[in-house]
Amino acid sequence: MKNPPRVAVIGAGCSGITALKNLLQAGVEEVVCFEQNDEVGGNWIYSPQLSHSSVCETTHIISSKTLSAYVDFPMPEDYPDYPSHEQVLAYFQSYARHFGLYPYIQFNSRITAATLLDNQQWELQINGQEAQVFDYLFVANGHHNVPRHPEGVEAAFAGEYLHAHAYKNNAPFKDKRVLVIGSGNSGCDCAVEISRVAQHAAISIRRAQYIIPKFFLGKPTDTFNKVITYPPKPLGNLMRSLTLKLMVGDYRSYDLPKPDFPVTAAHPTLNSELLYKIRHGKVHPRSGIASIKGKEITFKDGRQEEYDTIVAATGYKITLPFFKKDFINYEDVDRIPLYLRMFHEQYPSLVFIGLFQPQGAIWPLSDLQAKLAASYVTGRWQRPANLGALAEKDSDFIAKEFTRSQRHTIEVHYHRFRNQLLQQIPKSAPDWSGQKKAVFHDA
Repeated sequence: MKNPPRVAVIGAGCSGITALKNLLQAGVEEVVCFEQNDEVGGNWIYSPQLSHSSVCETTHIISSKTLSAYVDFPMPEDYPDYPSHEQVLAYFQSYARHFGLYPYIQFNSRITAATLLDNQQWELQINGQEAQVFDYLFVANGHHNVPRHPEGVEAAFAGEYLHAHAYKNNAPFKDKRVLVIGSGNSGCDCAVEISRVAQHAAISIRRAQYIIPKFFLGKPTDTFNKVITYPPKPLGNLMRSLTLKLMVGDYRSYDLPKPDFPVTAAHPTLNSELLYKIRHGKVHPRSGIASIKGKEITFKDGRQEEYDTIVAATGYKITLPFFKKDFINYEDVDRIPLYLRMFHEQYPSLVFIGLFQPQGAIWPLSDLQAKLAASYVTGRWQRPANLGALAEKDSDFIAKEFTRSQRHTIEVHYHRFRNQLLQQIPKSAPDWSGQKKAVFHDA
């Protein structure tokens, strides 16, 4: 009689806990989740000091609560449309309590090495010492851990330099001249918050970006976008463009570059305050950086200004520090060929959960990935024979659909990706859709 599978999950963040929960509900009892912190929640555990990659003091989610909940665990009705990081963390911890996950999580346990054995099992080294062997490895360590720095900026700049990874609150920037590099969600958030206390706050934008208010017609913008997924793609793109025109007008009226690509071709920046701050003279848009001499920065449009501090909101590298560099290394690649952003052609006992960047919330899709992965481990779903070709097709679609940058190597359209996962989850898998919805509780 075959022994039951033993599964390891790396990380007890939003993707790791739903991987653990779905494995347990599928009947996998031999499962251990390894977490380097002392609580579940990953980067939603706020820390005022630089430690793990944590949210900043004023962080709220950028997807609405109705489209951000796990499949069978709605957020509380009294939560606002865009919950704070404290509320999100409480939600994750309640999820872990409700489904009885804590006994299966080994806290303060960093996986320092993961080695694939000849029999396709995995030997995991924990905190550099203890070794354990598992049949399957679920990697859910997140992809916002190691900062990606703009080339040459830190070395050339004579003032204070930090990555948004180290930004916690705006207090250190009081009465300073601050330049934020990057117009993604972190960059816009940093620029807005810093502008409240700084002498001068500017944001350097190298390429055009859609900056989208969080509300439209009094409702969260992503709920409206869900409706636009039904018409044909050209009509949907036209509807999004017209909607943004009504919401924002012409980006050039804010001294911002006008995007020349469809709204869905880049990861969206949802921020209702940046455009407001720009038009009130609190945040000053600047072009890309041409050169730096001391504290003086020359921008590509010829403008020269001095700054005390630079905050680089330039994204993160996808890191898998427990793998040897010559095994799997996604830090500086242009494509990551994984089937359904989960399955590697060469390693059938390896599953990634949450290694994607959706245009929406990540954890409901990680939940679906975990359901499929649990079905795979329990034999209810089989890897397709042409998995490698399907993985390459996946990456081809990403390369064609989104603007070319390392920021978009794992980008997915929320609703399209959700439907892809739902089509693969077998009918024989445990079905929670008809069960009574879980009730959020604080203790």
